Amino acid sequence: MAEIKTKQTDADVLAFIHAFANNQQKIDDSLELVKLMQDFTGFPPKMWGASIIGFGKYHYKSDRSKQEGDWPLIGFSPRKAAISLYVYTGCAGQDELLKDLGKFTMGKACIYVKKLSDINLVTLKKLMQSTIDHLQKKYS
Repeated sequence: MAEIKTKQTDADVLAFIHAFANNQQKIDDSLELVKLMQDFTGFPPKMWGASIIGFGKYHYKSDRSKQEGDWPLIGFSPRKAAISLYVYTGCAGQDELLKDLGKFTMGKACIYVKKLSDINLVTLKKLMQSTIDHLQKKYS
């Protein structure tokens, strides 16, 4: 079985943001997300792999394969096209919350936003809480 490539590292989160984010808006939004997610979760930001900033972690075991590993409870990445938010699991109630989130697109495992001002931060916090609750219950 292949080893999981995305693992928590000791890389500097702020240095990553300033080097990786491709414009000042994305830097500012990323710094705001770090503060919001750290204040919300109580966990410090940690780099996961080369480009994900995560908060907290859980240990998962796949239902469909023998794969298992650690992953952040929530996180984000200031990618070139959009900020990827890792705050969605598809658990009960989250699709209803998405209706109030604002302007975004969905990927398979994340929400893409062009800028933080496009979304409702109160709804984002509700998504983060439901994701954390779901993951902690499922993988306790």
